[in-house]
Amino acid sequence: MAAAGSSRCWSSFKENIYILILVADALLADQTDEYLKREHSLSKPYGGVGTSSSSLWDIQGNAIVTPQYIRLTPDMQSKQGAIWNRVPCYLRDWELQVNFKIHGQGKKNLVGDGLAVWYTKDRMQTGPVFGSKDNFLGLGVFVDTYPNEEKTQERVFPYISAMVNNGSLTYDHSRDGRPTELGGCTAVVRNLNHDTILVIRYVKRRLTILIDIDGKQEWRDCIDIPGVRLPRGYFFGASSVTGDLSDNHDILSLKLYQLTVERTLSEDQADKEVFIPSVDNMKLPGLDIPEEPMSGFTLFLIIFFSLVGLVFASVIGVIMYNKWQDKSRKRFY
Repeated sequence: MAAAGSSRCWSSFKENIYILILVADALLADQTDEYLKREHSLSKPYGGVGTSSSSLWDIQGNAIVTPQYIRLTPDMQSKQGAIWNRVPCYLRDWELQVNFKIHGQGKKNLVGDGLAVWYTKDRMQTGPVFGSKDNFLGLGVFVDTYPNEEKTQERVFPYISAMVNNGSLTYDHSRDGRPTELGGCTAVVRNLNHDTILVIRYVKRRLTILIDIDGKQEWRDCIDIPGVRLPRGYFFGASSVTGDLSDNHDILSLKLYQLTVERTLSEDQADKEVFIPSVDNMKLPGLDIPEEPMSGFTLFLIIFFSLVGLVFASVIGVIMYNKWQDKSRKRFY
């Protein structure tokens, strides 16, 4: 009987341990999932995108939705397409993982034009910059597959670059965006047997872009720029355009993660709200960054010392007036 009781206790113990392991796994899974912001993410099978008014994403132009991918543009001339998130992003620190494929029948340097990933104030506006508007407000990351500039010895295409715009800059197609780029790197992303993943990370005003072109989850540094100031409340999107040359430009997934970042008190105080996109030590022409509104305490101090100064001036005025009256009386005696 004792042996049977011990056996039952041991069995119960093992069941409890197993339940605890399952609970722990579930908690860990929840902890991971809570950082994936589903309202800003897009993955297969893209339920409702392009057909449902309740979808969190809109498609534009020649973009089509299939169960396996969202094709921004087909391998045909003069096409434009885009996909845009309907929900503005108010996260402070984030990471966007873009899973895409670029492929087609064209040969090297006879393909075009590439695709762009956006974080901008305006959405669903067509234009000349990879199918979206020029003079935008926000961030653009460009996967450029065609060299427009004749002198391209310094670059090998396809080429990834990034640009921050306060609305005053124009993307120079004839020079492949060189005058306004923050940085860039070569990335052979066409006609691969596996997907390409681009990571755009924004943490503590630092913009980092990584690329995995080998399909091995081995990240290669592409761009690392500190002092990038992006307002909150902008929209994520992706767009593409073809001209005389073309390619299939496919988005497989867009996944946005909220990043938990520890800040010191001084970092938190210095990390003020941003109203116009800018980059430290890089003057963007055209628009002046508006002054940040005064805090209530600062306004109180200004009013308080203004009143003190007014009272002090009034007292001095009364004293001077009394002295003048005394001198006037003495003249009559």
